[in-house]
Amino acid sequence: MPFIPNTEADRQAMLSEIGIGSVEALFDDIPAGKRFPKLDLPKGISEMEVLREIGAMAAKNATASNFAWFLGAGAYNHYIPALVPALASRGEFMTSYTPYQPEVSQGSLQAIFEYQSMAAELFGMDVVNASHYDGATALAEAVILAWRSAPGRKRVLVPEALHPEYKEVIRTYLKAFDLKVDEWTGSASRAASGVDARTCAFVVQWPDFRGELHDLAGVADTVHAAGALFLVHVDPILTGIWKSPGSYGADVVTAEGQSLGNAMNFGGPFLGMMGVTTKLVRKLPGRIAGEAKDHEGRRGFVLTLTAREQHIRREKAVSNICSNQGLVMLQTCIYLAAMGRNGMRKVAELCWHKAHYAASLIGRLPGFQVANGTFFKEFTVKTPVPAAGIVEKLERLGIVPGLALSRYEAKRDRELLVCVTEMNTREQIELLARSLQEAAK
Repeated sequence: MPFIPNTEADRQAMLSEIGIGSVEALFDDIPAGKRFPKLDLPKGISEMEVLREIGAMAAKNATASNFAWFLGAGAYNHYIPALVPALASRGEFMTSYTPYQPEVSQGSLQAIFEYQSMAAELFGMDVVNASHYDGATALAEAVILAWRSAPGRKRVLVPEALHPEYKEVIRTYLKAFDLKVDEWTGSASRAASGVDARTCAFVVQWPDFRGELHDLAGVADTVHAAGALFLVHVDPILTGIWKSPGSYGADVVTAEGQSLGNAMNFGGPFLGMMGVTTKLVRKLPGRIAGEAKDHEGRRGFVLTLTAREQHIRREKAVSNICSNQGLVMLQTCIYLAAMGRNGMRKVAELCWHKAHYAASLIGRLPGFQVANGTFFKEFTVKTPVPAAGIVEKLERLGIVPGLALSRYEAKRDRELLVCVTEMNTREQIELLARSLQEAAK
């Protein structure tokens, strides 16, 4: 942000307003001997030298812009149109926080309203909130929502192939609740038959952590017949070419919004998205912005529902730790508006075709096997030698080939999770295949 100095006249006007004669007088309560301690700092250097040193330090990082990047596992390298940061970095957006006063927050409230409207269409949900810290916390909040919606039911079914870090976040959230987490394996439709009278929620990650796309047809009917809620955590890019989770009967949809116009940023800040059907709207944590009219009939925007502890009595709040990731949400809003239906479909198609091209090349390499059936963007490769060793070798060559799954499960030491997005070129994909073959020798 630009530096905006105060003139001497500005300073004097402010000092006069608060009734003191100098800036130094502001510090009278601090003992004189403590006001300006001697700091053992090196001699100052010029701005050019500082930038040069910082640039040299930054160049040591492996980034998606200077490596052939095939790492996903929850943070994805997607293209961000230039207009997204250009608009989101405008001063009126960068400096705004919580729109408690609608009369001075119409821009922020309209951005939230537009984001919620587009995200609801993307997910096939009636209502989307704004918002959560990240996809993991959104899913954990969705599980608690399901528990609150089904009094007496104390069991939730999550996929064994759910992102391991999401599992940890869910278990951390549930430490204060009398709720048991069980894991399901196999197909979603078969696992849904395990929902019983004790179960409040059946969760599907779509695609799952290892890239597998489960068939959701009929799952909601089975889950609902047992009286539970159907929760889907979706990759939002997938909805560009696939039916929405809502069309499969999902009651709650969550997602990580980082893919939609936000950089990976070395792990954050990210954006947790959550949408629900109308019957669950009053149990939805976070904020909902709505459209209204003032006394002169002019269109305006307000916070219509904020069921969090800051706004209502604690005992009636559905959550006191969810928050609106305002700037990240804004970038997603701009991204969705800029891309439109055709743009979202094109990105999803590129991810689909490029990932399957990469899988076809790798699957033909001696000793390598692609483990997935139907997948989107990510797929698991069984390797002839430990995958961690392959990753280490290729990173030295400027290639990040994916994630060695031994990071989370020691028994999966010969499995590599590869991610391909629209950002990967044909040349990079072919380089990856050649390099994997060499690294396995």
